[in-house]
Amino acid sequence: MATSAEITGGPPGSAPEETLTTRPEQRRETVIRVIRSARKRLILSVFRCSDYLVMDELAEAVSRGVRVEALLTPRARGDEAKQLEDLGRVLQGMGAEVFRYRDPVVKYHAKYMVADEGPALVGSLNFTAKCFTNTCDFQLVTWDPAVITSLRQLFETDSVAPEAPLPDSLSDRLIVGPDRARAKFTALLESGRQTIRIIDHKLADPQLVSLLKEKKEAGVVVEVLGSGQVGGMRSHGKMIVVDDRVAAIGSVSLAPLNLDFRREVAILIHEPRCVAELSGFFQAASAVKAATAGAEAEEDDE
Repeated sequence: MATSAEITGGPPGSAPEETLTTRPEQRRETVIRVIRSARKRLILSVFRCSDYLVMDELAEAVSRGVRVEALLTPRARGDEAKQLEDLGRVLQGMGAEVFRYRDPVVKYHAKYMVADEGPALVGSLNFTAKCFTNTCDFQLVTWDPAVITSLRQLFETDSVAPEAPLPDSLSDRLIVGPDRARAKFTALLESGRQTIRIIDHKLADPQLVSLLKEKKEAGVVVEVLGSGQVGGMRSHGKMIVVDDRVAAIGSVSLAPLNLDFRREVAILIHEPRCVAELSGFFQAASAVKAATAGAEAEEDDE
């Protein structure tokens, strides 16, 4: 069986390695590889999981002696609540430890996973057929030790004592809501000098919308892909690229509810190769949307 380093491409003890996933056909395999890399412990925050292959891999991890711990939100609407109850029972039935976030107000919407001392995965997608096939979503696998340690600290705090403050030692790369999301995203957008590119179908926060307007008036090119199709996929994941030098992906929408009332996790990306890939993805998706809009306009003129 392959080692963790072989699976994720990042040898422990070296400089942090990043692997970005943007295409649907890569997503399930990325998740499965991280699960398979675990030898002793696997922690994961799950908002939705209905993919049988992922569930089978979690069960197989338990059977080979891995301590699998899952953190679920207790706050959901309608059928989602029953699905989460069913998911919890299935996970417990296979031998996993299940924690339910106990904060009476905050909804747990973060999507992350850590295998042993690494790698860690931070993403925007749920483990569902829809997110594995036809949504615009993003995942980052990293060996950054500060991120790995911080995600474990976050998991351990949230699963046992959600009323406790966030650990002060969390990596600056992590954008954790509601505690730090607004300040972190404000600083990220304020840093833009040339270009700000955003994929977010829920962008609606008045303060950040106003900030983006100010940046545009100051000469910064601000581009937003919102609702509808993004690169031929349904918009779901969130992404920001600033000046082609830094990016952020994760579960956090730039909307008041997500910024101020939900446990969310996003991650800052500085690796030039990954930033360039996200920038290229945005530009390709923008070109597709422009071409589609142009074709629709021509049809309307006929």
